[in-house]
Amino acid sequence: MSTNEVMVRLEAAVSALGDVDVSAWPDETLRERLGELSTALVALDALLARVAGQVRDRGLRIEEPVSA
Repeated sequence: MSTNEVMVRLEAAVSALGDVDVSAWPDETLRERLGELSTALVALDALLARVAGQVRDRGLRIEEPVSA
């Protein structure tokens, strides 16, 4: 997969996650989906940590973008 394809997919994932608002879910729905949600969040955390680690291993820093 090309670098451009990877960045497009990452941006799409960020956009999709930005649309998630579990505060709007009814409590029953959240309880029903909590296992799936937890699995997804743990997997995302591990994958993000891996990618960030690879960047840091190359001697680079991950910084928050400066707002305009």
